[in-house]
Amino acid sequence: MTTTPSPAQLLLEQDLAAADIRCGEVEGRWRLVALQWPHVVFAISAPPRPNAPLEFGLRFECTGYRQNPVTGQPWNLDANGPLPMAKWPTGPRVVPSIFRPDWKEGHCLYLPCDRMSIEGHPNWINEHPSRLWQPDRGLICYLEQIHELFNQSDYAGVVGA
Repeated sequence: MTTTPSPAQLLLEQDLAAADIRCGEVEGRWRLVALQWPHVVFAISAPPRPNAPLEFGLRFECTGYRQNPVTGQPWNLDANGPLPMAKWPTGPRVVPSIFRPDWKEGHCLYLPCDRMSIEGHPNWINEHPSRLWQPDRGLICYLEQIHELFNQSDYAGVVGA
């Protein structure tokens, strides 16, 4: 029996085919790994570091897409499950403040654009307006922030390296 896709699922599929996401794939910034509604998995490129992968998986839960923010969880692309915390990206200051295994049991990133993290942080609306979820841009605003984070000098590899 075939089910009719929800409006949220149709919007996500539309965004996955849009120029912004496709250009990021062509440029090697990220790649779409899997879509199984309401989840989509991306691999986001990272620069070479000793004992670290060249990409990190993020699994986004997209219920209510685009109106509601997604939530992104570090994802083990090989095992198709949560990324072990010893393999999370790290750095001296900024990266570990976002990739926090202690935050919400590792189910999301500590970012204003994340649905789980924005809850309880009304101050972020004024403190980080450029980092908030933007319904008109959708998933691209999250992907761009993570790719940018990996390509700053603060990214140092993985926790357990």
